[in-house]
Amino acid sequence: MVTPPDGGLADEVVPEDPPPREACGVFGVWAPGEDVAKLAYYGLYALQHRGQESAGIAVSDGSRIMVHKEMGLVAQVFDEPALTALRGHIAVGHCRYSTTGASVWANAQPTFRSTPTTSLALGHNGNLINTRELAALLGGAGQGSAGIAATSDTDVLAALFVSDRMAPGASAGDPAGDSTGVEDAAAAVLPLAKGAYSLVFMDEQTLYAARDPQGFRPLVLGRLKGGWVVASETAALDIVGATFVREIAPGELVCINGRGVRSRTFAAPQPSGCLFEYVYLARPDTTISGRGVHATRVAVGRRLAAEHPADADLVIPVPESGTPAAIGFAEASGIPFGQGLVKNPYVGRTFIQPSQTIRERGIKLKLNPLRDVIAGRRLVVVDDSIVRGTTQRALVAMLREAGAAQVHVRVASPPVSWPCFYGIDFATRAELIAGHLSPAEICASIGADSLGYVSLEGLTEASRLPASRLCRACFDGQYPIPVAEGDRGKHVLDGLGVGS
Repeated sequence: MVTPPDGGLADEVVPEDPPPREACGVFGVWAPGEDVAKLAYYGLYALQHRGQESAGIAVSDGSRIMVHKEMGLVAQVFDEPALTALRGHIAVGHCRYSTTGASVWANAQPTFRSTPTTSLALGHNGNLINTRELAALLGGAGQGSAGIAATSDTDVLAALFVSDRMAPGASAGDPAGDSTGVEDAAAAVLPLAKGAYSLVFMDEQTLYAARDPQGFRPLVLGRLKGGWVVASETAALDIVGATFVREIAPGELVCINGRGVRSRTFAAPQPSGCLFEYVYLARPDTTISGRGVHATRVAVGRRLAAEHPADADLVIPVPESGTPAAIGFAEASGIPFGQGLVKNPYVGRTFIQPSQTIRERGIKLKLNPLRDVIAGRRLVVVDDSIVRGTTQRALVAMLREAGAAQVHVRVASPPVSWPCFYGIDFATRAELIAGHLSPAEICASIGADSLGYVSLEGLTEASRLPASRLCRACFDGQYPIPVAEGDRGKHVLDGLGVGS
């Protein structure tokens, strides 16, 4: 726990502080006799938190693939007529937040590719760190069949998966005769891809799923009565009535069709699952590596209370992601838990930009204090993370305006000091407040009476996974895969013409 030093940094100007945003949510279903488009719709609805820029669903009836995708939320993109038009027994769905390639329709997913012999629809959660290298393998073959100028790492993968250069035909060594050109191409390309990728894709006959050797992003397999489901999180299985079977293993390619489920390993697993999934990204009702996310966050709150106690009257969360940790903090500290902030449930991504007057109100668009709960109280305010610090500064000021006697901020993650290159759109290190300020300076900057972060050891322990099986790079700067300077940033393919 730290308290602000004299002459703090309360007047420091920090850029607008959006929450950390994940790359995407993916969903796939193989289920003859089911309305797979609607299953995909509900699966994506459960994964909406992972991507709010665009959404899409592709469906195959065994002979052709149809794709419907648009900018916007899942409920904005699809209506009854759109879903009714998507008839078939295989579906791939995707909701996007961009980490490579701009947020434009051409980069919305599933990405579609076709050749004279096959078609492919692909959804990707993650971020590749050797996209330029992969794009170079295409040579002059990068132009999509529809001439769409996409600039995403996903489009490069899709082009390679249907490229004759990667897999001229089905594997002659496959005694079952199950292997396809797409499968062989994927098995050849995936070992070359570096970075984070949880993929769900399909040709006309088969649903595929693949996960990078590090397993940065979650990906799970579920069972329906008459079929199979693959999704980013177990919560998406629950909403469509699927039973959790297992996680897709790091370095595994799964193929699902009328012959059943087959698996092949394309790379040796080197597990490095993202620790930040437990902090913020995943839904609380999701399970990762056998550990419930809600239970993990409550355990973090208990550890936070032990590491950074406070003399206070009330523990309140920053809803919604700070709530489980606040419950744990209250339980461990004996300080009563209360709801001191009301969140507007309708504030999310919007196409209507606020006026300057409203923009200056900032956080009040999303949160409003309960004055009769807050006034005169010494508060412990529990948040999931601090990225740039602007949100917390505005929040502390708002609570003081509402009459709080003291505001002690507690954070359910260690300082976010390093950017992520594996699928989270964190700011650059220079923009991260913990990248250049100490905890005491951050405390002064946000105007809190005290500030405490849970330790990296405490967060890791709450996940019940060893540090050796986790990616903690945003906290400690230890990247499982080195990232070259030229492969950093959202627009690495802009102007190259190879991803289009």
